This record gives sequence, C-alpha cells and structure tokens, in this order.
Amino acid sequence: MTESAAEEAVAEARPGWRRDVAIFLSGQTISMFGSLLVQYAIVWHLTLLTQSGWVLTAAILFGMVPQAVVSIFGGVFADRMNRRLLIIVSDGAIAVTTLILAVLMMAGYQELWLIFLTLTIRSVGAGFQQPAAAAVIPQLTPADQLMRVNGIFQTIQSAMMLVAPAAAAAIYASMSIVAIFFVDVVTAVIGIGLLLLIAIPTVRSAAGGAGYLHDLKEGLRYSFSHARIRWVLAVLALVMILGAAPSYLTPLLIVRSFGEEVWLLTVNELAFSIGMLLAGLAVAALGDRIRRKALVIVVFTVVFGIANLGLGLSPDVWIFFAFMFVCGASVPFLSTPSTVILQERVEPEYLGRVFGLVGVVMALAMPLGMVILGPLADVVSVESLIITCGVLTFIAIAIASIVPSGRQALADPR
Repeated sequence: MTESAAEEAVAEARPGWRRDVAIFLSGQTISMFGSLLVQYAIVWHLTLLTQSGWVLTAAILFGMVPQAVVSIFGGVFADRMNRRLLIIVSDGAIAVTTLILAVLMMAGYQELWLIFLTLTIRSVGAGFQQPAAAAVIPQLTPADQLMRVNGIFQTIQSAMMLVAPAAAAAIYASMSIVAIFFVDVVTAVIGIGLLLLIAIPTVRSAAGGAGYLHDLKEGLRYSFSHARIRWVLAVLALVMILGAAPSYLTPLLIVRSFGEEVWLLTVNELAFSIGMLLAGLAVAALGDRIRRKALVIVVFTVVFGIANLGLGLSPDVWIFFAFMFVCGASVPFLSTPSTVILQERVEPEYLGRVFGLVGVVMALAMPLGMVILGPLADVVSVESLIITCGVLTFIAIAIASIVPSGRQALADPR
C-alpha cells in the first residue's frame, strides 16, 4: 500500500477522527491544567515552608527522575496494552494519590516525606501516561494532519503555561494548597470521562506472545537501529541539555545584571511563554505545508543558538526579553516536527516504546544540564555560560547535520 493510500485508509477507518481528536486533546488539556497547578503550588509551598534550596532540589529530583526511569518501561506497556486504558489507570492513580495527600494535610500532616512520596508516585504515573498519550495521537489522526494537530496541542500547552501560574497563585493565596489538590482530582476525573467517550483500538506488539523483557529489548533495538530515530533523539537531547541555561539561569542573570524587581522576572517568563504560544499557532496554521521537517529542526536549532548568544550579550533588559521571546518561539518549531517525524516513521506497534525513550530524554536531559551549569553559575558569570551554550549549539547541530543520519534526514523531502 502506498503512503497516500495508507493515509486515505486511516481517514476512512475513522470518519469521525476530528471529533475523536478534539475530545482527546480536550481531556488531556484539562488533566494537564490540574497537573500544572499542582506543580507550581508544591514549589511555592515548599519555598514558603522551608526556604531551603536543598528541599527544592529534592522536589525536582523526586518529581522528574522517576518519570525518566519509568518512561522506557511505560513505553512497553503502551505497546502491549490498550493505550486508552493505560492513560486512564495512570491518571486515576495520580488523582487518588493526590486526594490522599489532600486528606492527610487537612488532618494536620505536613511532613515533607509525604509530599516527596506524592511527587514520586505522580512522576511514575506520568512515565506510563505520556508515552501512551503521544502514541494515541497518530492512531486517531490521518498522517497528513499530524503537523496541524501536534501544532494545536503545542499551542494549548503554551497557553496552559500562561494561565496555570496565575490560577495557581489565585487559588493558593485565597484558599490553600489543599484546594489545588482537589482541583487536580476534579480535572483528572473530567479528563478520564472525556477519554471514555472515544474508542482507541489496541495495537498488538509485533512480538506477539513474547514476554515483557523481549518487547523492551526489541523496542531498544528498533529505536537505535533506525538512523532517523537516533538522529531525532540526539537532537532533542542536545537542545534540552543546552536549553537548561536560558530556561533556569535567566532569572539569576536578570537579578545579577538588571535588577531584583519582581516584574522583571515576570516579564521574562511571559516573553518565553508568549513566544511559544504564537509559534505554536503558526505551526498549527502551516500544518502539512511544513514539508522538510528535519531542515526546520536544524534551522530553528541554529535560531535557538543565536538567541542564546543574544541573551548573553544583551546590553539592555528589553533586548534581553526580545531574545527570550525568540527562545520561546523556537520551541514549537523544534518539538512539533520532531514528534511528527517519529509519529510518521515509527511503526504503530513500536510507538509506545519509542516515545518512552523520548520521555527519558526529556526528563533527564535538562536536569543533567543544570547539574553541570548550576554549580558553574556560582563560579563564572551566567552570561558566559549562556554564550558558551549558544556556541556549543552551533557546533553540535553542525555535527548532527554532517553525520550520515543527519545528511539522510536533510535530504528527505518529507
């Protein structure tokens, strides 16, 4: 069957695909909104409660490392189980855990280990949920609409990053962190309810009746034996590691170089988020007109590197904010084509395992970057670190473009 014939077959098999995609994205958006509220609220709560950098570091580790470890195994489950069921079970487990923490805190228990345990369980749940959710989108969407649908989802995620902090601040200030936990439970229930409205068929593993470990090894072999998948994973890791500098160190740069006013930090976050939001809208509008996806990834990696140089060399805070806007605008043009390449090129029965590896990269790369850059920021200037990251970005993407897998990706017109 030709590629166009396969796309037509998908559309014919799911004549109501627009309805299903709309319901699925709506459910994931509502659930994500609650998760973001909890994410912001816990950081603020721990900051106010302890004023300890070590506690915040521990919270980041408990909130991210389990997801990185579990994602690769969650990807196997996403290929062996019904993906809708896996998302429902994961979201349900996260909601129940959050509800238990809320009840315990209402009863007066405020121990840190309870919060860390909750963060760990939520992170494990995300490690199972996210590979399954990423693998569901190409199941519901015709191939020629993947760029548009993923662009819309990227835009929604950017919008949530603008709305969620304000909503979390309002609820936390007027009520308490417990109220935010209850909101998260309600959003999870709504998300699960919407997911029950659509049918998502089970994709059987290519290994048939083989065991779990066989499927895991086969998924790793499949991922690392395909040049295009290796290339996308490597570029994503590159951008995430080097992106740690503008993401986490710019507030420190602003305080040291431009002033300690809170509005400066607020505008910094808004510039990045608005850039992501507008770029996500652009990607969604362009849709399948974005043909050379690998070329787009390379071009905007270069743009990202230029923005890093601009951040480090900015003589004025408003020029600095302009480059933060460019950093944010680069993200959808990097992440969306990367996701679509994998969704188009990976066979359906391997999608969960491949996106499990993506989850590992996304969860580990940026913390790894901060483990390196954070201590250095107390020894050398933040500006020099960000400039160095920009230069390293140029070198790394140049190497990625001239290696055989990179040349092959760039030569492909799709």
